[in-house]
Amino acid sequence: MPELPEMENYRIQLSKYILDQPITEVVVNREKSLNVAQEAFIREVTGRQVIFVERRAKHLLFHLDNGRRLILHLMLGGLLYLGSKEDRPSRTTQIEITFGSDIVLYFIGLRLGYLHLLSAKEAEESLDHLGIEPLGRKMNEDVFMKLLSKRRGSLKTVLVNQDVIAGIGNCYADEIAFAAGLRPTAKLQNLSKEDYSSLYSAMREVLIEMTEAGGYMELPLTKDDKLTGGSNDLCRVYDREGEACPRCGDSIVKAEMNGRKLFYSPGCQHDR
Repeated sequence: MPELPEMENYRIQLSKYILDQPITEVVVNREKSLNVAQEAFIREVTGRQVIFVERRAKHLLFHLDNGRRLILHLMLGGLLYLGSKEDRPSRTTQIEITFGSDIVLYFIGLRLGYLHLLSAKEAEESLDHLGIEPLGRKMNEDVFMKLLSKRRGSLKTVLVNQDVIAGIGNCYADEIAFAAGLRPTAKLQNLSKEDYSSLYSAMREVLIEMTEAGGYMELPLTKDDKLTGGSNDLCRVYDREGEACPRCGDSIVKAEMNGRKLFYSPGCQHDR
C-alpha cells in the first residue's frame, strides 16, 4: 500500500502538471470507487480546476476551484499515471480525468481504493481521526516521545496506527525499526529515552530519504519520470528475507505479527 513517501512524491509531481488546468473530460469505469452517483460526479467535476494538491497521511486531496475536494486513497495496489491518451498504460483504469486538451490522470487499481467528492468541511471531518504528520511542523522529538510513551504494545503496531502517527505503513515501519536498531516486535514500555530519540531520528531519516528517492511504486507517474520507484533498491530489510543484512551480515528474517508481515535483522536489531 502506498505510504507517505509515495503519496508525497505524487503530490509534488502532479502539482507541476495539473494545477489551474480545466478538467475537460471525466470517465468513470468503476462507480464503486466513488461516493456519489457516476453522473453527478462527472457533472460536478467537469469544468473545474485543481488549484492545490495536498497530502494528508496516505491520502491526496485535490482542492477544486469551487471549494470542494477530491479525496484519493489508493489502498492496496492503487497507482496513478499521467500522460496523453496515446501514452495510456496497458492497465485497467477505474477513473480517468483529462486536464486541458490531452493530459489525462489515470487512476489504476482502485479495487479497494476510492476517489470521493466532498465539501471542504466533509473532507476535514473524514480525516479528523488521523494522527500527527511525522514530518510536519507540529512534530518534534518531545512530541514524538510523549506520543509513544503513552502507548503499550509493539513498536510496529504503534508506528502503523494512523490515529497516532499518520502516513507510515508496513514497509517504512520496518525500515524505521531497522535504522533505530530495534526489532518491530519491541515493546514500547521497555524502551529507553535513548531508544525513543533514535526512533525519532530514524523516522525522519527514512521518510525523507525514501520520499526524495520517489517511493517504491512499480509504475512511473509519466513516461519521462525517472524518480518514482527509486526507493525500491534502498530498503534495507523490507521484503529482503534471507538476504544478508547490510549492517551486520546476518540473514534477514520474515515473521508475522497480528496479521502483518515484518522483516528484521536478528543480528543487530534488539527487543531491549
